[in-house]
Amino acid sequence: MRFQGFDDEWVEKRLGDVLEFKAGYAFSSNEMLRERSTYQLIKMSNVYQSELRLDRNPSFWNVVDAKQKEFILKKGDTVLTLTGTVGKRDFGYSVHIKEDDKYLLNQRLVLLREKELESINEFIHQLVSNEKFLDDFFGVAKGGTGNQTNVGIEDVKKISFSFPSVPEQKRIADFFTLIDERIATQNKIIENLETLIKGLNEKLLTKKMRFKDENSGNFPEWEEQELGEVLYYEQPTKYLVNSTEYDDSYVIPVLTAGKTFILGYSNETHGIFSENLPVIIFDDFTTAIKFVDFPFKAKSSAMKILLPKKGVNIYYVFEAMKSIDYTIGGHERHWISKYSKIEIPLPCSEEQSKIANSLTCIDEKIETEKKILAQYEALKRYFLMNLFI
Repeated sequence: MRFQGFDDEWVEKRLGDVLEFKAGYAFSSNEMLRERSTYQLIKMSNVYQSELRLDRNPSFWNVVDAKQKEFILKKGDTVLTLTGTVGKRDFGYSVHIKEDDKYLLNQRLVLLREKELESINEFIHQLVSNEKFLDDFFGVAKGGTGNQTNVGIEDVKKISFSFPSVPEQKRIADFFTLIDERIATQNKIIENLETLIKGLNEKLLTKKMRFKDENSGNFPEWEEQELGEVLYYEQPTKYLVNSTEYDDSYVIPVLTAGKTFILGYSNETHGIFSENLPVIIFDDFTTAIKFVDFPFKAKSSAMKILLPKKGVNIYYVFEAMKSIDYTIGGHERHWISKYSKIEIPLPCSEEQSKIANSLTCIDEKIETEKKILAQYEALKRYFLMNLFI
């Protein structure tokens, strides 16, 4: 895939011939500051999922000497980690610096910067976001502990890529910059909506904000009820999947209450939970919960399917459960012995519905925006695969 107006052949070059490499400096941990100062140190922990996460274990530095001055990062620089995690191809090993003179490069990181007349920084950033770069990155990895692998600067320098002319590099970089800006905007939209629903949830569930009934009067006072009094459970035994040979072309999702949520898709046509939706699925060991309003199969017998009793709004209870502060102790099942005995505030059914409906509207908006974000990210992956030879 090429942009119109460019037909020159790309030239294969080693990264070390095109880019300036500079290893980070071993700033003394004993002298690092915890309060904000002149510079923030960019450490391994700050390069996370292709983002510069300044909130992760922040450390600061006040005054740099003549030697340390060389490690001040400039706008346009790319910072690359020298340690990779096997199996986590989407973890993100590089970030693009967007501000001048605010950050210092710490050890175990390397700076990639353009060489005059050879390359431009924005193109470099996209280059090391490419799947081919990760293939080569793990290809030269050495040693490490556990799932961690280490990469040396000299090995990275030897990785070869095909490079277009500088004008074509700029055209490609400008294109990806537009996509990156849209992704950043989309992430901000989602972040703002999640902040909104969190604040609204807190106000509604603590009665700082109350709805009125249809006659503009007050609803009855709330009661405190145990979860086991408002929900009943069903074991997932008859809904367990027989085969874990999942395929995205299949229809029925196989669920877990954990972070993964959808483990895959099954083509099994029996044992599908499809009635009495929506429900809450509850991990009996971790107490993780998910709200489910579509047919599914289950993977683990440790999952309980929670259903509402008469007059109970299941979505309201789900939101109330998200606010529960519960400490897990030991490897045991929690629902029957402990969790079901936790009390939640329970308004009348009409007020439950009003609260649930207001939160549902924002939740649905968040899900819509997340789908849009996924489309932008898929678009970027597609172009990364097709605009680089």
